[in-house]
Order: sequence, then C-alpha cells, then structure tokens
Amino acid sequence: MNAQNVDNKPKVRKESKNKIRVEFDRTPLKERLKAKFLSMFFLKKVVWYVFRLVLLIGVSYIVLFPFFTKIAGSFMAPEDFVDVTVRLIPKNWTLNTYKAIWVDLEYVKAFSNTLLLSLSTAVVQMFVCCFIAYGLAKFKFKGNKFVFMAVIFSLIIPHQTLQLSMFMKFRYFDILGIFKLFGGGGLSLFGKTITNNALASFDIFPAAWKNFTPNGLNLTNSFWPLIILSISGLAFKNGLYIFMLRQFFRGVPDELEESAYIDGSGVFHTFLTIILPISIPMMITVFLFAFSWQWTDDFYTTMFFTSTKTRMLSKLVEVPKSLETNYAGQNLYYAAIRNTCGIMIIAPLVVMYLFCQRYLVQGIERSGLTAD
Repeated sequence: MNAQNVDNKPKVRKESKNKIRVEFDRTPLKERLKAKFLSMFFLKKVVWYVFRLVLLIGVSYIVLFPFFTKIAGSFMAPEDFVDVTVRLIPKNWTLNTYKAIWVDLEYVKAFSNTLLLSLSTAVVQMFVCCFIAYGLAKFKFKGNKFVFMAVIFSLIIPHQTLQLSMFMKFRYFDILGIFKLFGGGGLSLFGKTITNNALASFDIFPAAWKNFTPNGLNLTNSFWPLIILSISGLAFKNGLYIFMLRQFFRGVPDELEESAYIDGSGVFHTFLTIILPISIPMMITVFLFAFSWQWTDDFYTTMFFTSTKTRMLSKLVEVPKSLETNYAGQNLYYAAIRNTCGIMIIAPLVVMYLFCQRYLVQGIERSGLTAD
C-alpha cells in the first residue's frame, strides 16, 4: 500500500501542475497580468533589483570618479584650470603634458629599467617562494613552525625600521668579510692584484664594481640589492607569497608524491615534474603580485637608487621643466601633471591585468587563504 502511494505521488503532482497551468492560461490577459505583476513577490523582487542597481552605481561612481577626473585633467591646457566653466570636459584639448613626460622625464628609459627590474625580481621571487613554501608545507623537520612564524613575522615588521640597516648593508656589501683582508689597494687573487679600474671593466652592473672599498662593495644604484633580497626570500611581500603558496601546497594530495617516490623519482624531480606543473595558476598569481608591487614600489627604489641619473617609473612623479610656469592656477596645473605621471605609471599594469585576470582569479581561488 505504501509502495503504491509512493508510486502515485509524482503522477498526482504532475497532473496538478498541468491542471493549474491550463487554468491559468484560460484566464483573461488582464487577470493574468494582475496576478503576475501586482503580487507581493514581484514587488519584493523589483525593490531588491532597484536597491542593488543603485548600490552598484553609487559604488562605481565613488571608485571611478577620481580616475575620470585625473584622465580629463591630463588633456587640459593651463587656461582650463582657471576657467570656472570647465569641470570634466576640457575646452582646450592638448597632449603637451604627455609629450613633456615622454621626452623631458625620459619615460622610455624609466619604463625599460622598471620593466627589467620588475620582471627579474618577480621571476626570482616566484621560484624561490615556491621552493620555500613547498618545504614548509610537505616536510616535517625541527624548527618548521619556527621558520613559518619568522615568515609571518616578516609581514608584521615595518620596512622603515630596517631601512638604515639594509642601506648600510648594501652600501658596504661584504658578506664574507673578504674586502677587509686586503685593505684599500685591491683584491689579491692568484697572486695578482685586481684594482678598481680592472673591476670597472665588467659589463654587468658596472656601477657596483667601480667604488669598492676596504669596507665592501657599493651595490647602490644597481639592481643587485633587490635581486639579492629576492634570492634570499626577504624581498618586499615575500612573506605573503610564501604563505599563499604554502596554503596551496598543503591542499595537494600526498598520494601524488608518494606514487612518484614509489616509481623511483627523487624529491627535486618530483617537485619539478609533478608539483610545479599543477602550481602554474598559483605561480602566475604570485608573479603578478610581485611584478605589480615592484612596479609601483617607491620605498626600495628611493632607498637604493640614490643617483638622479637612474630613471625609474616610481621616481617619475615630478613636473617637467618645459611645463614649469607661474600663473594663478599653477598648483592645480602641477597637480594635474603629477596625476598624469601616475596614469602613465599604472597604465601598463592595467593592460597586463586585462590579459591575466583569469589566472589571477584562479590562483586566489586555489590559494586556500581561508584554510588553516
């Protein structure tokens, strides 16, 4: 009896639905519209839709309006800044600001230097942090938690507290103390003395070799400080990258590695052939973060690149000499010029994000930032 009732229930429900649908279709159009659009359910749906639309428009306005004003101001002539009738749309369109930044501030040279520095440090940080995070996630050894706590602690310490010590370390770089052994005359190697002039003939980062002293090498105004920090896993935000990758590796099944070990694969071979290929989305995310933060960094670049001859995008926010003027709207005009510099700095990052946003979202979803 119970089985018969169970078998009949779907049939009764289906017939009831069809009956209600047929009766609704036979009712007059006016009654159908009234029942559909004058119900409390429809009213709640409309109110919720309008609320979401107004909220999204308001948030978009708050977020995007400053960008619109900066972009519009970059095309304004000096007289537009003293014209009270000009708001967002310029009356006198001009590209003089962009031309001055391109030529006077040597934008191409600054772009090339920043691209080379950001690309090299991002690639190094990606692989180094991946290697460190894999060791912390998959290998149990004494001091594992202590090392991980040190990684997290590196995120808490303000970089300003380490500024002087880092600068002095790379201003007189002598990690092994070898320069204190030969005084100031030169480095003795295989019975021959290598002087400053001989070291200056090196083509790779020659500025680092021109001014070596008994206290060490002068690595400032070169890429070496940031590259060394990246290799050692101590560069800007490396603690965050290690944490993200560690959380990802903890979610990788141990069976993958165990099966590789059974087949005779070693630890490094397993890491290179199995772990890295499945970590590509996460590695791309770390690369994008490292590249973007290095691209817009002004802390390390200002600290290590002390020479005005070294052109970097982060040091490009200044008024070109060809645009210097003296009139009533000078402050507004100079602010618009600096805003234009900022637009030209972040424009490559916007283009890169448009092409890589899919990998960025995938990496964040797989990072397991909310996991233990």
